[in-house]
Amino acid sequence: MSKIFLADPKSCDVKIGRLLEKFETKVKVYPPGTCPLTVQLSLLTASKNQTCGKCVPCRDGLPQLETLLKSILEGDATMETLEHMRRLATMIRDTADCAIGYQSAIEVLQGLDTFREEYESHIKDHVCPGEMGQKVPCINLCPAHVDIPAYIALIGEEDYAGAINMIRKDNPLPTACAMICEHPCEQRCRRNLIDDSINIRGLKKYAVDQIAADKVAVPKANKSTGKKVAVIGGGPAGMTAAYFLGLMGHKVTIFERQKALGGMLRYGIPNYRFPKDRLDEDIRAILSAGDIEVKYEAKVGTEIPIEEIHKEYDAMFVAIGAQAGKRLRLEGSDAGNVESAVEMLDRIGNGNIPDYTGKNVVVIGGGNVAMDAARSAVRCNAEDVRIVYRRRQDDMTALDTEIESAVMEGIELLTLKSPKSIEKDAEGNCSALIVQPQMIGPYDRAGRPSPVDAKKDPERIPCEVILIAVGQDIVSRPFEEFGMEAERGVFKADLDTAVENLPGVFVGGDCATGPATAIRAVAAGKVAAHNIDEYLGYHHKLNCEATVPSPKENNRIPTGRANITERPAYERKHDFEHVENPYTHEEAMQEAGRCLRCDHFGCGVLKGGRDE
Repeated sequence: MSKIFLADPKSCDVKIGRLLEKFETKVKVYPPGTCPLTVQLSLLTASKNQTCGKCVPCRDGLPQLETLLKSILEGDATMETLEHMRRLATMIRDTADCAIGYQSAIEVLQGLDTFREEYESHIKDHVCPGEMGQKVPCINLCPAHVDIPAYIALIGEEDYAGAINMIRKDNPLPTACAMICEHPCEQRCRRNLIDDSINIRGLKKYAVDQIAADKVAVPKANKSTGKKVAVIGGGPAGMTAAYFLGLMGHKVTIFERQKALGGMLRYGIPNYRFPKDRLDEDIRAILSAGDIEVKYEAKVGTEIPIEEIHKEYDAMFVAIGAQAGKRLRLEGSDAGNVESAVEMLDRIGNGNIPDYTGKNVVVIGGGNVAMDAARSAVRCNAEDVRIVYRRRQDDMTALDTEIESAVMEGIELLTLKSPKSIEKDAEGNCSALIVQPQMIGPYDRAGRPSPVDAKKDPERIPCEVILIAVGQDIVSRPFEEFGMEAERGVFKADLDTAVENLPGVFVGGDCATGPATAIRAVAAGKVAAHNIDEYLGYHHKLNCEATVPSPKENNRIPTGRANITERPAYERKHDFEHVENPYTHEEAMQEAGRCLRCDHFGCGVLKGGRDE
């Protein structure tokens, strides 16, 4: 009988596994702005090295593709080289035995189509297109392009007011983004090469926790231009535009349909995630930036004609957001106690807390709104809260941290369950949600695996309340009648946020992109403000009134990332108080010291100074 042995922890395969973890990290931190052909060459080289050598298409074809791609990067190729690559990749795709060959060929073919202009630029002009070139990862991946290394350095110097003003140079909502930003800036942080990404949101939160935003004076506004700008909507996009336009010297009037500013920051995000007194700190600072007036409960498009505003003001920025909840076309959806999650959160934002005592609540959806609604239902004393989602948990669009927090608070995730109908009781109220079990299937055009009906019987989920969180709608009809073109309710505009055929009209935020994140709305407001300024005949420069500290020598000692902790679930789920614990001074200084200052060191160096 032959003996069987345990895997040797010192074996070559184990050692290679550790090496591949480093390789995975290098892929993760590929700098934004890298030539896509260089990236494709790296992937192709890795695939070539994985071949087992048994089938000719993979063994011989992938090295040939690599040689052709290198010739393009070295300036030795012609347009015929592209066609040669396409023919060769097609042959490998169709004849290779395993995924190493055919999937690599598919990626090459997709790259030839996706990066057609880049390929032609290398062949005809022997250069990358003009927009290519390595950038500071965190700044580039922040939609508002906030100077993150600068404000982290200011925090490290304990200059918290300077850090807040540095953030305000591009984003006048430092407190809001410190609390709820999805921090895309951390995705390719170069610190990953050493240990883990910098906790950028955590550091921002530490700064605004040390000194409230409204206690830090905003920069002095420019001299009045005499120009008037109307901002329709007081959410993050509208407030951002108003802030920058006010500093530029324009007279700004914000038309807000609610009783207070904030949009979804106030009426869509629960207090336990973002206390509204902290939101008010940002708002008070914004309203101090020049000549800004707010008209509350101003229903533009119904009570106030859009044409009237367009005639009275020199420019108009439409940022009405997406604050209407979508409904599902289900049999029985007209039952009592069936409500949009957006509307439920709006009621809570207005101080009307529903009482779900003793009730079973079902939330339909898998995004952040679904998590907010479910966690709010727990705080409204629901007996039991379940989230029903037709895809897998891995496919949920909510942040992983939000999903984890919901589960910790006792919320059950019922995945691969597609809502089919709503059952009513004798009084016409909902008594159960009927769902059809699903099985995950092929990927759809959006790149997500599609659920399909499983060969299982429908299931009944008893409940007294159903909250629908399957998306948000834009109330676009009045603006479409005014002349603003929209597709499925989303307004069409150029990348400069200008509306075609309507001079002086600009649009941004969720109403121009569909529901997105707060930082993307901030970015739209910033872009709109500068383009409105140009439209009015100006080109104002704004000084953030903060100086960037000189960089210190990099701290290269591998150090764990200091994450923000939360109050225990058994305690926090009974109230709407803020769930996050504050950073300590020691944690903040250690985290700030981990920053590698890519703005000064490496390929991403900011040459020629920072734009004001």
